[in-house]
Amino acid sequence: SYTTEVLLNKARGSKEGSTGSRISCEVDVNLVWRDPNNDDEQLVQLAVNVIEHPSQSAGKNNILEGTTTEGLLGKTNSAAVTKPFFLHLRNGKTKAFYSYWKEPAIIKNLKRGLASLLQVQLHTGKVIENDVSGRCLIEYKAVKGQITRTKRLETCRTAETGFTTHSKVLGVSRKSSSVTVFKLDDGFIHSAVAEETHWVSVNARRSTAAKVLSRQTLTLIGTEAGPLEAAGKDAAGVVKSTDDKLAAVGIVAEKVKPKCKSCPSLFEHWQAEQKRLEPTGLAKAAAPRSFLALIQSIRKASKEEILKVLKSASKTSLPQVVDAVTSSQTVASLDAMLQFLNFTDAKGFVLQERFLYACGFASHPNERMLQDISKGKIGSTDIKESVVIIMGALVHKLCQKGQCNVPTVVEVKKMILEVPYSTEDDSEVQMYLLALKNSLLPEAIPIFTKYAESKLGAYSTIALTALQRYDVGLITSEVKEAVNRVYHQNLRIYEKNVRAAAADVILSSNPSYMETKNLLLSIGHLPREMNKYMLSKIQDILRFNMPASKILRQVMKDMISQNYDRFSKVGSSSSFSGFMAQSSDVTSTYSLDILYSGSGILRRSNMNIFGASKGAVLHGLQVAIEAQGLESLIAATPDEGEEDLESFAGMSALLFDIQLRPVTFFKGYSDLMSKMFSMSGEPMNVVKGLILLSDHSEVIQLQSGLKASAEFQGGLTSPRSTRAPAKGALVFTGNITVDMDFLKTGVEVSFETEASLDFITTVQFSEYPFLVCMQMDKTTFPVSDFVTTYEGLPSGKNIVSRKSNKFLIPGSEFPLHQENSDMCKKVFDSSW
Repeated sequence: SYTTEVLLNKARGSKEGSTGSRISCEVDVNLVWRDPNNDDEQLVQLAVNVIEHPSQSAGKNNILEGTTTEGLLGKTNSAAVTKPFFLHLRNGKTKAFYSYWKEPAIIKNLKRGLASLLQVQLHTGKVIENDVSGRCLIEYKAVKGQITRTKRLETCRTAETGFTTHSKVLGVSRKSSSVTVFKLDDGFIHSAVAEETHWVSVNARRSTAAKVLSRQTLTLIGTEAGPLEAAGKDAAGVVKSTDDKLAAVGIVAEKVKPKCKSCPSLFEHWQAEQKRLEPTGLAKAAAPRSFLALIQSIRKASKEEILKVLKSASKTSLPQVVDAVTSSQTVASLDAMLQFLNFTDAKGFVLQERFLYACGFASHPNERMLQDISKGKIGSTDIKESVVIIMGALVHKLCQKGQCNVPTVVEVKKMILEVPYSTEDDSEVQMYLLALKNSLLPEAIPIFTKYAESKLGAYSTIALTALQRYDVGLITSEVKEAVNRVYHQNLRIYEKNVRAAAADVILSSNPSYMETKNLLLSIGHLPREMNKYMLSKIQDILRFNMPASKILRQVMKDMISQNYDRFSKVGSSSSFSGFMAQSSDVTSTYSLDILYSGSGILRRSNMNIFGASKGAVLHGLQVAIEAQGLESLIAATPDEGEEDLESFAGMSALLFDIQLRPVTFFKGYSDLMSKMFSMSGEPMNVVKGLILLSDHSEVIQLQSGLKASAEFQGGLTSPRSTRAPAKGALVFTGNITVDMDFLKTGVEVSFETEASLDFITTVQFSEYPFLVCMQMDKTTFPVSDFVTTYEGLPSGKNIVSRKSNKFLIPGSEFPLHQENSDMCKKVFDSSW
């Protein structure tokens, strides 16, 4: 007798809450041939002769009630399942599996799963075997009539392909086990019980996880005389003489094309989702949920179907459609986008940049995506800059996938590495340095080292912030020497913000005792606000126990390096780090560095948010605002080295490890005046829309022959701009389905939240230097967990069960530096 069942549920769910199915039958197993020269080489015939009515494994509602076995399986499957099939064994290992090419793939795979249970080794040891799961490492342990077969599923090689997000913080983890226990009686398999479990979970929230449990049981009912063994030289000849339509079809499971007769078309799906993707609803959880569902539909659609949706979308919803189509990352979706967008038309700037940013955030880009965005004429200079910067991001992601040496990547690498040396156009140098910053190519480190010492502060800042993103092991002594020369101004005078960036590189690159001592000794000899900034930075590293804190504590035992005079500097500049959230899954931290000029005007602020999970770190957000040359507006004296700087204010943003195109607020005094008189009061957007944060797709081959399709995705939607509050919605969904053609079962686990982060700056101009109070608040926000199980028949009949759990995360105000608290008291206690 043979039984196979599969159960799907949330990771910690009970059997009663599971969905799944069970198939039971009786099987005749006959030895029909053996090699005259080797009794351990055999041909076994298997035939399913009694099939019980398939049933559900759990659940109160029975979707199969009222159906017959033949009516459920269908005539084709019913006829195929009872046809005999053959297994050629040599020393207990599969040499060949014979069945019919024209049989439905799902039936052949179920037969392969049954046949694989007869593969056994009688002694302890490790071996590579082929079975229904693929080519896998197997460990056998033999003890007194019992053999335990452990399959190392992580080693299995199959033709099925999938993809996953490379960020471990935002990614998905899978844990699997497969154990078969054989009990032997006088050389016969008395029973074989196989149990296989797969857990798939979201790294950032491991409670959002689903489980697949597959069991097979083969039990000997009895033995009797079978047909006479056939004569023949080899197994293949015996099989052919039995039925010449039988063929060696391979023991490894074949791909099964999913069918969906009742699924809506992409256009029908879009019509149902369109309202949820209008700008007014983007801060609601329904928006990213619709976004993720739309991506799944687009991945099944043709280029023509996608173009129909793009052309029918309203003006307000079209940018969100561009996000979804680009994030789908199929050949058809990329072709549709390139045909729809006209990059020679500068008026199409908004949609073009949405497309480019979606490419930059792509979970599994291919060579063609990089090739297509790097070619063609571009009408807007801003779009050209974004193209170059995103090319660097795609190079990094393709190199992560092991495709650093494919022709297009090699060509783009050559271009972005060479252009900074071959052009004198400042804007071109800057955009290619930003592309290199995104690429994280080790070959770019010498370029950044050179530009770190540039006379232009913009070049130096990009180069130094880029060096800080590299693994510490790549920061050589030559790089450290150059960065120290910048900080200590050995060759020339540098702007304060450049020196501050150099200090960040030194302190984050495993500094030596002397580097650390020299840096401490410099405090007291710097400009007033720079003194205060460096003192605050040192104190923040010690308070937050950052990697450099250990060497700092050693150096500070020296009273020359640490004394009251050095550590009592005053000013408004500061550096502060804190925790946003801490859990067993992920830790989120924030930092805010603020550097003022000696005249009390903001020189540079740098806000960072990081996420860390299981040793991996994600740079979730960086917003750096820089201002220079504004002293003339208040008749103040510029700091040393900044006397000739042009009036300028701008913002640079990095989102989920991707550097975006910098935004200029104004450049030059006349531009400042015109912007002041023409300002509308609307916020300036950094990046706006929907982002595919996490994207994982795989087919899990079960030993029973069935396949479990796992689709896990995370989506974020938020109107991110220069204005606070920043409201957004986050949704993660995980679907695992088992489609047997005649019955489809599945489980969906998901969580969603809608939150806002308020960052408020209040400036009081009635005093000089100006009083600046900053507040960062997290409002109370809801979190919802959902578990949905479902079963469906091709007829359209289905049963869905949904459970939810909702709770609130209380709001809070995040602490900033003490000087900010003191200044806030002055601002709000005053009577102005």
